[in-house]
Amino acid sequence: MTNYEFDAAYRESGAGLFCGVDEAGRGPLAGPVYAAAVILPPQPEIAGLNDSKKISEKKREALFPVICETALSYAIGTASVEEIDELNILQATFLAMRRAVEGLSVTPAFALIDGNRTPAGIAIPCQTVVKGDALSASIAAASILAKVSRDHYLAELDKQYPEYGFAAHKGYGTPAHYAALRTYGMAPVHRKTFLHGEFPERGKR
Repeated sequence: MTNYEFDAAYRESGAGLFCGVDEAGRGPLAGPVYAAAVILPPQPEIAGLNDSKKISEKKREALFPVICETALSYAIGTASVEEIDELNILQATFLAMRRAVEGLSVTPAFALIDGNRTPAGIAIPCQTVVKGDALSASIAAASILAKVSRDHYLAELDKQYPEYGFAAHKGYGTPAHYAALRTYGMAPVHRKTFLHGEFPERGKR
C-alpha cells in the first residue's frame, strides 16, 4: 500500500476532510520545536513523499514548495524554547501541533497525528498513526514542512550565534555542539532543561 492509498482508505471511509500532522525538533538542545498540519487533495499525487528523516536535505528542500503549492491548506506551528522549558518537550510539542492545526485556513473534520499519543486541546477528533510519516502521504508532507521550516530557522540562528554551528547540526547534541557549549556557555536559544545546568549562561561565568 502506498502512502496515498493509505490516505485514500480514510477518505473512502466517509470520515471527511482530514489533515496530517507531524513535528520536528523534539530532540535538539536548542531552538523551538516545530509542527506542521497539511491537507492534501487526492490528486495530483506528489512523487517522493516520505518521512522527512528518510530523504535527503536536497530532496526535502525540493518537495517543500511543491507541498505548499499542492496542499488545500497547510500551517506551521511552533513552541518556543521558553515554552519547552516551562511545559516540558512533550507538552510543548503538543502545543506546536495544536497551533499548526488551528492555523489551517480550511477546517478539517479530523487529524491524523504521527505517533501514539493524542495532543491535548486540538478541537477536532484525532487519530494517531504509529510511524505515520512513513505510512500516510499527508503526515509525510507535514513532516517535511516541519523539518524544512525548522532547519531554515536554525540557519538564521547560526547567523546570530555563528560560534555554535547551528547551521550544521541544527541544534542536536553533536560533539562540536558540546565543545561550543563548554567554550561559550548556553545562548538564550538553548533549552535549559535539556542541559541540566551543565553549562553556564553566556556572560555569567
